[in-house]
Amino acid sequence: MSLYHREQPFWFKLVFTPRTVYHELLHQARLVRRYTIRADREGWQWRSRILLPAALIVIWMIALWWGEVHVFRSSVDRCDWLTWERWPETASPHRLVLVADPQLVDPHTYPGRPWPLSTITRAHTDYYMRKSFTLVQSHLDPTTVFFLGDLFDGGREWMPSGVANSDTRWRRYGEDYWLKEYKRFGNIFFKEWLRRGFEGHHANHHRKLVASLPGNHDLGLGNGIRLPVRKRFNAFLGEGNRIDVVGNHTFVSLDTVSLSAKGQPDPATGRQGAVDGEGSNREIWGPVDDFLASINETKIRARGRAIRHQNSRIENSLLFHQILDIKDPLITKSVHTAFTPKVDLPSILLTHVPLYRAAGTSCGPLREHLPPSTSPDAETGDYLLSDPQNAIKVEAGIQYQNVLTPEISNEIIERVGDVAFVFSGDDHDYCDVVHRGYTNPRGGGGIREITVKSFSWAMGVRKPGFLMLSLWNPLDKKDQAQASPSGNGASTLQTHLCLLPDQLSIFIHYAVLFSFTLLALLLNALFTATSRSQNTASEDYAPPFLLPQYQFSSISSSAKPKSDTPPSSPLQQQQQQQ
Repeated sequence: MSLYHREQPFWFKLVFTPRTVYHELLHQARLVRRYTIRADREGWQWRSRILLPAALIVIWMIALWWGEVHVFRSSVDRCDWLTWERWPETASPHRLVLVADPQLVDPHTYPGRPWPLSTITRAHTDYYMRKSFTLVQSHLDPTTVFFLGDLFDGGREWMPSGVANSDTRWRRYGEDYWLKEYKRFGNIFFKEWLRRGFEGHHANHHRKLVASLPGNHDLGLGNGIRLPVRKRFNAFLGEGNRIDVVGNHTFVSLDTVSLSAKGQPDPATGRQGAVDGEGSNREIWGPVDDFLASINETKIRARGRAIRHQNSRIENSLLFHQILDIKDPLITKSVHTAFTPKVDLPSILLTHVPLYRAAGTSCGPLREHLPPSTSPDAETGDYLLSDPQNAIKVEAGIQYQNVLTPEISNEIIERVGDVAFVFSGDDHDYCDVVHRGYTNPRGGGGIREITVKSFSWAMGVRKPGFLMLSLWNPLDKKDQAQASPSGNGASTLQTHLCLLPDQLSIFIHYAVLFSFTLLALLLNALFTATSRSQNTASEDYAPPFLLPQYQFSSISSSAKPKSDTPPSSPLQQQQQQQ
């Protein structure tokens, strides 16, 4: 085949066919323009494919930082002690936190919830409480933490070894499962508390965490309590009945779920629980009753020990030799009690089940589930004392009781004595009432009780929370409490409700963002597919103002070239003649 029957390179055309330069330049310009436009389009499509996912990733990172970090930190920071404490500038209060009803989610919480939703709920509630408690420790740094019961949800159902559960649903959960739940509770709360305790200025002997107060989900209620379950709880978490002197206040923890059996008939004999005899259920409520019988002496000893420890005195420095007559009344008293000075420290009662109140007693404006049905009084700012919509329901059922009975409540107040404040749990929502029927020995027109919110977002409240207590009760040189300016003992204690984030609202924000993400990716995919089809159709399109490409072709010897045909070169003429 002749050399000129093939497409010649561009340089050959310029050298041997000078008249085609114009056409070739137009052709090359068109090629450059076509591939430049195509490259630009493909580059734009490539950038669009990368920019949208990158933008979505950045948006999600910001959303996760907001929902998992910022919201929690800001919620805890808003509760800073200095924002609500109203003490004199020279005061150094003792700061304390009350945590109620964490109720670790387990198979007993949502028995009908299928896997994996049940596992996800359990894991996230643990994560929520661990993160919140860690922020409480790092940002608020309380010196003391008290738990108000219901540490577990199904703790009363996980039987110790050798004890059969009457409910067949929970028989496969036993001692080993309870031990795993106890370890789980420790990983959420104890681990962070201990870690903070070993850090620098936090390592001091004043720090205290008490989690021994049981709830009805830990032990049961009244006659529903099984003694092996209670013994196990006390062995791992401490005695439910105890006295702690904290911040010059006497905290009395009382196992009211066991004491509730005192007014119930024994299921075995039918006798009233208050009857002390063989076959009665005194083995359930008896330890609490014995604790109350000696509570005054126990408080005196505990207060004296705390004051000596606070002033760095020797433990037995108050004991001395004294000759007493056999008829001296001091002979019949405890030596510690007789020679321990009586220190005037307010008593704070801690109970899982709230005290009795009349049905419909209003809980105040901070209650989340059922806010007050009416607005406060324009002059006094007080809400109605009776508001059934805003009250804790006075009712009871199997293994639960919303409030204690009137008889048990009266007995507790009378025997504990000097009760200035009461804190309870169980209800999961906030409730603030004043028991006008009881006399506050320090004035104030009744005993105030606050029911603390649950610490878990899975317990029926949108915004969980905890209660902060600031205690300031300075003592004089004689170890006696200094008179408060108002003369009211309640002025030695200030409270503040701290709310944690609304986890359900965070999930809703995530769901909206997820829907937006899917919509953006779908629209981007449709736009990319449409652009690609348009680019494919436009690749063969030639603009009408461009000249057609000049093609070389062989010229026969018999054909006469047209006037506009370029003349053959000498080499072409010689080859044609041959």
